[in-house]
Amino acid sequence: MEALTISPKYQVVIPKAVREALHLRAGQKMQIVAYDDRIGLIPERRMSDMRGFLKGVDADIPREGDRV
Repeated sequence: MEALTISPKYQVVIPKAVREALHLRAGQKMQIVAYDDRIGLIPERRMSDMRGFLKGVDADIPREGDRV
């Protein structure tokens, strides 16, 4: 877990170890989600980067009749 400080302008710097682990780059857009007493940052990805991200997901689940 890494710590950060909120600036007087309410800006934060994502620690280098986290940026590198998530392959974040300057100017990249992120979605922010507030839930309970936490904040989540979700990196936006290009559609081309999403290719194959569901590989290996089990699609054999029971479905409603109109969802076939």
